[in-house]
Amino acid sequence: MFRWRRFVRAEHGSAAVEFGLVAAPFIALLVAIIQTMIVFLAQRLLDEVVSQASRVILTGQAQTSGLTQSQFADWACQKTVIFFTCNNLMVNVQSYSSFSGVSTTTPTLTFDSKGNVTNTWSYSLGNPGDVVVVQVLYQWPVMLGPLGFNLANLSNGNRLLVSTNVFKREPS
Repeated sequence: MFRWRRFVRAEHGSAAVEFGLVAAPFIALLVAIIQTMIVFLAQRLLDEVVSQASRVILTGQAQTSGLTQSQFADWACQKTVIFFTCNNLMVNVQSYSSFSGVSTTTPTLTFDSKGNVTNTWSYSLGNPGDVVVVQVLYQWPVMLGPLGFNLANLSNGNRLLVSTNVFKREPS
């Protein structure tokens, strides 16, 4: 009986036990913060690259040099090679005669049975004075975080990053 009372009153391992109780939620919170930070950084990088790439269309350089959709995607990818896989960039360029007809909604992705995107993307650079909408989409792989934290917004478990730039082409 004496040993039992001594065991109940002992405080030698209390710090380790308390740390063990707090460590799991703390590490889960750190993982969630880091994952969120990386997704925001990737989105910001995509926004910056789309802004730079759109300038090539805005000034008419893409039209005069005959820049194709794949060349445009390659040019954008050269700026993001650290973060993004070039094959997964999706470029959608549409032109309109006025701002009133512009649609900037995010396209709905369709997938085949293997999980590949089956959408057909437009690439209409427009004429001088036209309103052009440039959208670049990317499926960012995210992991299911601890405690159910999940940044995925697609059915395949990825997060869709979208950057849209709308501008009126300069006259020639």
